[in-house]
Amino acid sequence: MRLLLLRTVILISLLLQANFVGADVFRHIDEQGHISYSDKPSPNARRIKSIPQNYRYKAQVKRVIDGDTIVLENGERIRLIGLNAPEIESRYRQNEQGGPLAKHWLQKKLQQGTVFLEYDRQKKDKYGRSLAHLFLADGSHLNQQLIRQGLARLSLIPPNLHYADVLIKAGQEAEVNKRGLWAEEHLKLIKVAHLSGGKSVSGWQRFLATANQITESRKYYRLILSKDVDVRMAKKNMVLFPDLETYRDKKLEIRGWASRTQHHYSILIQHPSAIIVLN
Repeated sequence: MRLLLLRTVILISLLLQANFVGADVFRHIDEQGHISYSDKPSPNARRIKSIPQNYRYKAQVKRVIDGDTIVLENGERIRLIGLNAPEIESRYRQNEQGGPLAKHWLQKKLQQGTVFLEYDRQKKDKYGRSLAHLFLADGSHLNQQLIRQGLARLSLIPPNLHYADVLIKAGQEAEVNKRGLWAEEHLKLIKVAHLSGGKSVSGWQRFLATANQITESRKYYRLILSKDVDVRMAKKNMVLFPDLETYRDKKLEIRGWASRTQHHYSILIQHPSAIIVLN
């Protein structure tokens, strides 16, 4: 019995390690009563609650690129999870309001050069950058602090949601207290009706609208805000969202990046924290 238990513990540990932090493990009992474990779901299998592995890796910082990206001494580029800081001037783009301030704040925090990295479920993004939470030796969570100080906006992207609740609370605190970016004029709400009237916007925005229709395509569900504006959500992420009927005929604030094709705007929403029901 002890040998079986030991083998089970070892197997679960290996499955979790193979799938990074917070992986799911499924327990299955067949008709003969034999128990097996897998990282793949099957009929009648029961999911075992994920076991968080909060390993932190010590590293040395070479430089700070901006308020949400750093480079380590080994050349590895680290993108901070759960946030988006305003851009700073480069050969490809101009300064965004608040960009230099976020960069200088992070530089000051990392001036000793030592940082501790904690990864989530997805370790790399599509650009090859490593995705991590940054901690100092005293336990300070820099991702959380950047959001709480209003130096960066909340930007949750599945499956990296280990600290989602913590980061959402930090964002709410910054907004209520009008810190940093939340005190700035450019973060005011834009009524979707103004976009239909020909106003052009780009970048991260806050849209005010009422969803009057829900449509479905092969990859997305869409909330139709007007003939010129929609919100799309990938089907693979819908387990995170409430029933979309929750949003119908409600006044909504939509937060995200507006992409434009001719006269049509579409905003990709990856987490329900970006849709706020106002009534």
